[in-house]
Amino acid sequence: MDVRTLFDDLQWRGIVYDSTQGTRELLAREKVTAYSGFDPTADSLHVGHLLPIMVLARLQRFGHSPIALIGGGTGLIGDPSGKTAERTLLTLEQVETNVRGVQSQLSRFLDFDSATNPARLANNAEWLTTMSAMEFLRDVGKYFTVNYLLAKESVKRRIESEDGISYTEFSYSLLQAYDFLMLHNRFNCRLQVGGSDQWGNIVAGTDLVRKLRGAQTHGLVTPLLCSPSGEKFGKTESGAVWLDPDRTTPFRFYQFWFNTEDRDVIPYLKFFTFRSQDEIVELEAEMKAHPERREAQRALARDVTEMVHGPEQVGRAERAAGVLFGGSLAAASAEDILMVFEDAPSIEVNAEEVTSVRGLNAADLAVRSGLVPSKSEAGRLIKQGGLYVNDRRLSPEESSVTQRDAIDGRVIVLRKGQRERRIVRIRL
Repeated sequence: MDVRTLFDDLQWRGIVYDSTQGTRELLAREKVTAYSGFDPTADSLHVGHLLPIMVLARLQRFGHSPIALIGGGTGLIGDPSGKTAERTLLTLEQVETNVRGVQSQLSRFLDFDSATNPARLANNAEWLTTMSAMEFLRDVGKYFTVNYLLAKESVKRRIESEDGISYTEFSYSLLQAYDFLMLHNRFNCRLQVGGSDQWGNIVAGTDLVRKLRGAQTHGLVTPLLCSPSGEKFGKTESGAVWLDPDRTTPFRFYQFWFNTEDRDVIPYLKFFTFRSQDEIVELEAEMKAHPERREAQRALARDVTEMVHGPEQVGRAERAAGVLFGGSLAAASAEDILMVFEDAPSIEVNAEEVTSVRGLNAADLAVRSGLVPSKSEAGRLIKQGGLYVNDRRLSPEESSVTQRDAIDGRVIVLRKGQRERRIVRIRL
């Protein structure tokens, strides 16, 4: 059941929302250089960027040559596509910092050292920030009518909005078109990939290349993904799900994918993993037979987390999940505890307080951590068997917390009932 061509594979996976005429034939006939652009609006990519990245990675696996274009120039302006208001302009220093972060993350997906078809990184600041206003007007603006730009959906929506659209963002489509021309000139790039909201910008690029070089280039756009609530894919209550582990921990990253709803997990396996048709069909059958096992979600979470953070972090995330959902703390490390309960309130105590002969009074520690409001309340809780140190229920006869209770000598978990926790960090 394996597919025979790249375009067939992309279609089976639901990745092709639209494409210019002749794209299928081009990809089947010859090896192509293709690009997708990533504006550095932050110092990390997020999961909303993964679909175009995966398309570039699939292109490379089929023998084509991908270019990841970092928008060091366009990032200074901002793309109005899909936006209802003007972006806040970034400083040059902010963009340069963001470019460095984005570049390092792309290397996790693309092979820049391939002997046959290595991926390339390019930065449009190289040509956009050195172009004068007169050059832009003569060499690019001359080839587009205002009527042509006003007809674009992203422009029409903004014109109809209360704030309208600035000339800065109005010109974005022309800058992206110029990117396509420059990549065509330098690398014979003939295909641009992006989300469906980029269709107008991509077509502007194919038009500019045709007018100035007499060459046919192509575009392929992917569907825009939304969460079940209608929000843009990758947004959660706590914000975007980032690829940077300092912004979104590998545990939370894993949980984001593991919590995928049944209706979405098979499409996401097609979009975001390299699993074959046979493997995905098998997972789909397993899900229908035993949805409670969540094997499809587990496969998705493992594959994407390993791709972004490595296999070691997959193991840590799964151990941490065991801790969070009722597993024993005995096998957990201090790092696992801190990762799982990063949002739980915490306090610090000096190592001397727990290493002394008497240790820390458990009731005092419960009050100090904010788990209970008073020592008398702590006493009642202990008498009722409702206060836990790690997994161990404190009895009325036990009155202290000592070094032996500390996980890796660094962390103690106080728990009231089943859910309310406080983390005690030991200052060494």
